[in-house]
Amino acid sequence: MAVELRNVDALAPPPGYSHVAIGRGGSVVFTAGAVPLDARGDLVGEDDPVAQAEQVIENLLAALETGGARPGDVGKTTVYVAGASYDAQSAVWQVVRGSEIGRAPSTLVGVPTLGYRGQLVEVEAITLID
Repeated sequence: MAVELRNVDALAPPPGYSHVAIGRGGSVVFTAGAVPLDARGDLVGEDDPVAQAEQVIENLLAALETGGARPGDVGKTTVYVAGASYDAQSAVWQVVRGSEIGRAPSTLVGVPTLGYRGQLVEVEAITLID
């Protein structure tokens, strides 16, 4: 089942994502937050939110595949950026928006810290599949 993405006419157009995702029937797949670690468990892109966001998206896509989901099945993402710098949040958001999951409804959150030393980015997803 592909997720149907819609915007709300009574709201301002969102910048690149959708207001609402609709899925009927099927199953829901939740991912843990994808983190910027490589296959060896090493942090990718120390002090570089863009490099970390790129690794996070790669890891999230792998998790979706393992769960039987495709990028088009994503119904909602939450994007966490440590340090709450507007520039870092904006840079990470551009990576997410430009990815295969970038049109799904999403929440961008600035947080003080994340789980790994040096981690700047984490993204989790909720998907709807047949």
